[in-house]
Amino acid sequence: MLRKSSSDGRVYSVSSTFRISSLFWGPRKSVEEDGSYTSLSGLEGDSTAIDEVKKISVSVISSISEVSSTDWDACSLDAAGLENFNPFLSHSFLSSLEDSGSAVKETGWTPQHIIAKDDSDNILGVVPLYLKSHSYGEYVFDHSWADAYYSYGARYYPKLQSCVPFTPVTGQRILVRNIVYQDQVFDILVSALKDLTIKFQVSSLHITFPSEREWCRLEEKGFLQRIGMQYHWKNRNYKTFDDFLMDMKQSKRKNIRQERKKISAQNLTMKRLRGYEITDRHWDTFYKFYRNTTDHKWGTPYLTRDFFHIMGSKMGDNVLLVIAEEGDEMVAGALNLIGGDALFGRLWGCHPRAYYPNLHFEACYYQAVEAAIELNLNKVEAGAQGEHKIQRGYMPVTTYSCHYILDEEFRKVIGDFLVREAAQLNRVMQLLHDSGPFKENIQ
Repeated sequence: MLRKSSSDGRVYSVSSTFRISSLFWGPRKSVEEDGSYTSLSGLEGDSTAIDEVKKISVSVISSISEVSSTDWDACSLDAAGLENFNPFLSHSFLSSLEDSGSAVKETGWTPQHIIAKDDSDNILGVVPLYLKSHSYGEYVFDHSWADAYYSYGARYYPKLQSCVPFTPVTGQRILVRNIVYQDQVFDILVSALKDLTIKFQVSSLHITFPSEREWCRLEEKGFLQRIGMQYHWKNRNYKTFDDFLMDMKQSKRKNIRQERKKISAQNLTMKRLRGYEITDRHWDTFYKFYRNTTDHKWGTPYLTRDFFHIMGSKMGDNVLLVIAEEGDEMVAGALNLIGGDALFGRLWGCHPRAYYPNLHFEACYYQAVEAAIELNLNKVEAGAQGEHKIQRGYMPVTTYSCHYILDEEFRKVIGDFLVREAAQLNRVMQLLHDSGPFKENIQ
């Protein structure tokens, strides 16, 4: 049986209950050219007998547009639950990255999403996946691993990456519908990921910012485990911003109040715009601010101007843009997305020809806290890095990643490094918690 479900003829053909008997692709070319390869066989899922399912086909598609938003989002919502809705895993967000030219082959992000279907062509699971020619835009740093490969004459790139591009936000990566045999579909998708790694002849497969449960399950399937650290704000059933401040030590509470007072003293007005309150003018201006930030700090503007317009139009009220105005002029902004239980802070930028003390803290952290309280959300995830967040109420939390390294010697060396890294990071996190900004009885 041969099923074509992608534009270049790539397909997995699956027969018998939870058993992939073969995997067929188009004519063989080098992976640098288009990532294609020939046949693959012997990939098996759990063979538990379930009468109503006879076949599961697993295909690789070159664009998320080949899957309907309804099918993709059903997998995403079922995987996490509606209460944990993650906007970054939605079809709208991921397609905005592709449609805008932000996450495409030309930028080193070749989509290779995996789709699992039953014999009635119903989509059972999806995995966002990219063939990468570099390690930028990932926030889990493996440049030293690449250097080690090259120093021994081996090739680290290209590699496979399951993630949300440019987005260090934890969420499910193997998205499976809520069905009675979802564990078997999960296993088949993991097997497909590992088999692709072998057949692409790449160095490795990386699953970054998965859920903790996925992270644990993937260790059993031969993945190396890595942890990282971010800073999140926790909503302890606060009704107002002042309620939050009262949980902090007096010195920290006083500092935050002083920082907030400086905003009005500079004749700045803060606004929180949501959905269609955000106009094209806002996006064009925010893009200029974003470029100002990348040009002076990050060095690489990953997102195009079109991304903000497309994403804003597709995602509606899930978008929250905090802006600062001086008179009628927008002088700074912070982009957030609203999830089922969290507010996700993503990008910040300001006018390149002006400096406003403490505006970054107000726009990115304090406005986000106020919004989360107003929306009754459990937490604010403020993105990667930044120990300055701690004294503003954002505490260290653990993040996760999984790494499937093909070369046995490198796998052992990297595995040893990850054990030492985790021990050090856990000690640092404990010290940061012990010296945190909250009163002793606040957990």
